[in-house]
Amino acid sequence: MKKKWIVLLAMSFASIMLLAGCGTKTDSNEPGTAGTATENTGNSDEETEGSGAATGAEDTFKVGMEAGYAPFNWTQMNDSNGGVAIEDGAEFAGGYDVEIAKKIADGLGKKLVIVKTEWDGLVPALTSGKIDAIVAGMSPTAERKETIDFSDNYYKSNLVMVVKKGGQYENAASIQDFNGAKITAQLNTFHYTVIDQIEGVKKETAMDNFPAMRVALESGIIDGYVSERPEGVSASAANENLAMVEFTDGFQTSDDDTAIAVGIKKGSELTAQINEILAGISEEERTAIMDTAILNQPAAQ
Repeated sequence: MKKKWIVLLAMSFASIMLLAGCGTKTDSNEPGTAGTATENTGNSDEETEGSGAATGAEDTFKVGMEAGYAPFNWTQMNDSNGGVAIEDGAEFAGGYDVEIAKKIADGLGKKLVIVKTEWDGLVPALTSGKIDAIVAGMSPTAERKETIDFSDNYYKSNLVMVVKKGGQYENAASIQDFNGAKITAQLNTFHYTVIDQIEGVKKETAMDNFPAMRVALESGIIDGYVSERPEGVSASAANENLAMVEFTDGFQTSDDDTAIAVGIKKGSELTAQINEILAGISEEERTAIMDTAILNQPAAQ
């Protein structure tokens, strides 16, 4: 009797162990079990990370500018006067373009990111998707419109000449007064093409940026450079050795040449959205923003 009881006990214990083993196996491999849940959690983390990156990209408005064309845009070392941090650097961008970009980003419900880019690289950066828009004092010329789209204008200006203060060209009234002068402008801009309208001019090699042209002007390498009025005001205010010449008989230009607009990728839905936002900024407010930018520009710009 005792032996039978021991045998039955042993058989019951074996059955319990067998069932426990089956339960463990099911938990590891069957859908909805702890093992699968752990595996799914890993995949979920990866998906969340990817989706978070995508969401981050969707929540930002990446704007390209050279940050060296005051008062439209410049580089500064802190966030004073509304400066915005430049991506992947310790510097900040300020200026008229930055303030306009802020309004566009706010209207889109996105965070503004400034991507400092050389002038010649702005259009390639836009077409490659590195940036969402160009807000850089860029004119919507016919040539550029072949590659990218533009918003409605957000500024319009006149062409001027920046010269050395006290020099022979400071009191010029006509562009033809620069006959025989050494004149240049920024590379890949319509400013450089209008130099040909001056009879007998010595057209110097185009330069990469405005700081370089100011140095060349001060050192006597050139006699003047073509610019737009806000930059001319900026240059003469920042450097007492420079002066701005406004003409009674000036350059012949088209409306597109002297206008400033936002560059946008071809066919982008952003164009209509940006136009709607720009329409809400009055001319008075635009003028006030430019006046403030001229006052706030760093002296070195």
